[in-house]
Amino acid sequence: MGHTPKPLNFRPALVALLVSALMLTLGAWTLEGLTAAHMARRIAWPLLRLVVFIGIGLAAGQLIEATGWTRRLGLLGAPLFRFGRLGPHCSAAFTTAFVSGEASNGMLYGFWKEGRIDRGQLVLTYLANQLPAFFLHLPSTFFMVLPLTGWAGGLYFILTFLAAVLRLMVALLVSRRLSNPESAQASWAEAARPTERRADSPWATVKAKLPARLLAVATFVVPIYIAVFLLNTAGLFEWSQAWLARGFSSKFIPVEALSLVVVSFAAEFASGFTTAGALMHEGVISTQQAVMALLIGNILAFPIRALRHQLPHLLGIFAPRMGSMLLLLSQGTRVVSLVFVGAMYWILF
Repeated sequence: MGHTPKPLNFRPALVALLVSALMLTLGAWTLEGLTAAHMARRIAWPLLRLVVFIGIGLAAGQLIEATGWTRRLGLLGAPLFRFGRLGPHCSAAFTTAFVSGEASNGMLYGFWKEGRIDRGQLVLTYLANQLPAFFLHLPSTFFMVLPLTGWAGGLYFILTFLAAVLRLMVALLVSRRLSNPESAQASWAEAARPTERRADSPWATVKAKLPARLLAVATFVVPIYIAVFLLNTAGLFEWSQAWLARGFSSKFIPVEALSLVVVSFAAEFASGFTTAGALMHEGVISTQQAVMALLIGNILAFPIRALRHQLPHLLGIFAPRMGSMLLLLSQGTRVVSLVFVGAMYWILF
């Protein structure tokens, strides 16, 4: 049976567009230097790119499901997800996250809305997906950071990797504790059966589902992205970062490394590592102090960066309530795991 495209409801999108226009007008009136050219360069193009990449991820997730690749991908993570009793659909989303976070999140949301997984499975799989996210961003950072910081950078990556593994294992253990063994076994048995051939093509499935999903994504992403941009332009995030740095670093790391932590808050990811390398080469801080400073900078910087970059993405794909919960849980578990591995490193070494 073919998929019939749902009629698009443009009313929420029009309301979101009106709210966005009002925010931009207010921002241009109250914030100095916020010209039309500046808004086009800093809002229009990045926002278009964000929506396009989310759309590509959603389409990829729907294609994977429509072509029957969910079962094949689920087999790759089967040992872990059988242990966690999370089921083959969660395992497929986990495997996909090694390639595309947007596609994985789109799959999770689609599986949840279609009743293939429940809310708990969605949340725990999203938390487990922080390990694939670590590897997804590793190539773009590892070979840049290591020459700057040497052994300290290597230790930093080892500790952040261990923290991601810890989050994965906690998610699997919690799921195993809360899940029904019979239900989990039945889901794997059902996934092992041959799937019936679909009457419609995979592209027809995507064509039927994607427009409504993409419209819903844009309805949330556009005003939220603009709101975050205006708050950032007003200096809210810089003030928050400076306040956190003053209150945190002086108590937990040497005063000499204060500048390292402050710099790590900057938008340029490599700047903190550059400062760490310079301070170590000058003998101002030791390798252990540099590692701890980088971890503390990571802990303090990423929640703010999550509000800047992840909030529009998550609220667009998962809708405000679920997206906000996932953001809070992921950042909370991330901070706790980094504090734990950092404390173990400080005590043991």
